[in-house]
Amino acid sequence: MNDLVLTNARIVLDDTVIHGSLFARNGVIRMIDEGPTPSPGAIDCEGDYIIPGLIEVHTDNLEKHLMPRAGVLWPSLPAVLTHDAQIAAAGITTVFDALSVGDLEEESVRIETLRSTYDAILEGQASGALRADHWIHLRCELAYPRLLEALEPLMHHRSVRLVSLMDHTPGQRQYRDLQQYRKYYSKNHMSWTEEEFADVVKRRTEQQANYSARHERVVLAMARQHNVVLASHDDTDTEQVRHAQRIGVTISEFPTTQEAADAAYAHGLSTVMGAPNIVRGGSHSGNVSALELARNDRLDMLSSDYVPASLLHGAFLLHTQAGWSMPRAMATVSRNPARALGFEDRGQLKPGMRADVVRMRAVGGLPIVRHVWVAGQRSF
Repeated sequence: MNDLVLTNARIVLDDTVIHGSLFARNGVIRMIDEGPTPSPGAIDCEGDYIIPGLIEVHTDNLEKHLMPRAGVLWPSLPAVLTHDAQIAAAGITTVFDALSVGDLEEESVRIETLRSTYDAILEGQASGALRADHWIHLRCELAYPRLLEALEPLMHHRSVRLVSLMDHTPGQRQYRDLQQYRKYYSKNHMSWTEEEFADVVKRRTEQQANYSARHERVVLAMARQHNVVLASHDDTDTEQVRHAQRIGVTISEFPTTQEAADAAYAHGLSTVMGAPNIVRGGSHSGNVSALELARNDRLDMLSSDYVPASLLHGAFLLHTQAGWSMPRAMATVSRNPARALGFEDRGQLKPGMRADVVRMRAVGGLPIVRHVWVAGQRSF
């Protein structure tokens, strides 16, 4: 039998923190006891926190390993394995790798690497080479002309559990400020004259008019057929949230305004914000502050987005800066995403749940991951 016993720990439960011990056998939590419980082979946690394994709903971190330097493509499986190691070290035990299906920019690495990356994730799963439990989040760029032919072959695998509806057309949502759009793409060494930029905006807007509505209808039909969870992305106003709710969306990813976050709350959508927004003290794009949404009770989940280590850090800052209790703060990266994505076997520390467990210590206000177990097996 495979036993895991953690003792002398501050264990973060659903509604309280106790000092005690956690017992797991064969990958499942069997018992949590308050007080010291000596046991042969127990790991003395020295008063560290024990929290549920983190659940990441949307990470783009893999892209950095697929192209570690501009113009350099890395083999997909080694990139996935390196990404996976970072994920585990961040305390993430369940991860949704966000793969972009389409892009509005020509010669995009996202388009070029989509299929090989998808296959590499599945290969890593099948071989047992991955430390974390990997699932797939397909980000559908609705204005991409070839979206449907790229998406259809990917929808059939059971690992596809989340689909988000994207529209990065300049002039709306994340890029309603056209200068933010221009600034963002200038980082990719794109420079336009005023005339060229006006032409880019015109062409992108025409693409949206030609494809987005039709593609949305087909993607929704696929999602219903395969019973996957739907998310909207970069909602900006009440009408966009209302539309999302009408078509079956249950998660609002990264609303850009207080208005959109209020509308998501009113319409029963779970709101995800970027943990880097909290760690950095605000949005890098000038959007609404995640910490302000937390203080206004408009935040349900966090995503590490492009920095895996930000997920635990952001949740801990909800505790220290927004005044949330530890159980409530940690629920944004464990119990709440588990529920939003239909998992009933993880996200909480209680008997019967998977032994996805993180040992964490706060040092100078910074949460440090000491050890990680996935289904009772040490992964970090």
